[in-house]
Amino acid sequence: MTDEAALLVAELLTRRSLPRTHPRVRKALVNAELFAQVEQRLADIGLRWMDNIYAEHVSLALLPAAQSSVMGEAGLNANNNLELPRDGQALLVVLWALIILPKRERQTSRAPVAETQNDMFASSKPLPPVRDVSPVLSYKALLEDYGTQLGKKTRLDGNLKLLERHGFILRRQDDIAEGPLLDVLLDYDIMAPRILDGALADVLAREQAARLAAEALQAAETPTED
Repeated sequence: MTDEAALLVAELLTRRSLPRTHPRVRKALVNAELFAQVEQRLADIGLRWMDNIYAEHVSLALLPAAQSSVMGEAGLNANNNLELPRDGQALLVVLWALIILPKRERQTSRAPVAETQNDMFASSKPLPPVRDVSPVLSYKALLEDYGTQLGKKTRLDGNLKLLERHGFILRRQDDIAEGPLLDVLLDYDIMAPRILDGALADVLAREQAARLAAEALQAAETPTED
């Protein structure tokens, strides 16, 4: 009898990620007994299944108990088994914020890019395909907006190649798109509050204040009927 759990674990270890449409992945996601076997096999070697309904791929990561023993690091390097330099880690966070945050907003509202997000029945709609809601970034715009902070062109180019090699992004000439691991290995529940309430909080507050001021000015200039 074929050991489906062992084969799925072996393939994930070999390929690092698999699409949710892969036959063994699909089977594991709907077969509770098989999924439990996969989780046990992974736990036996210090690994855990990585998945979320908003991502098109699944992957593996270290269990928290194994992470500290295996990595032996603290701070920024505690989960950096790819040996990304600091500016490479910063670039990864920037790309995650520019791609995954707007993608998740569109997914949770069940709205493709071109559709309004003000639909009272949005929650009953199926999730739109990732290709319809995941933003594609311009390399030139990224270099112009963040190049100085991320080591300028040479460092930016080198780190983009690293992130592409590790499956976080895809490059198509001047376009930078989401790779199979970007929305799987970076925890949204941890990352989003830190970015929205921390690094971008001041920027968002300024934008909101400017918008409110513009609306107030427009209201003051609008003639009222006697």
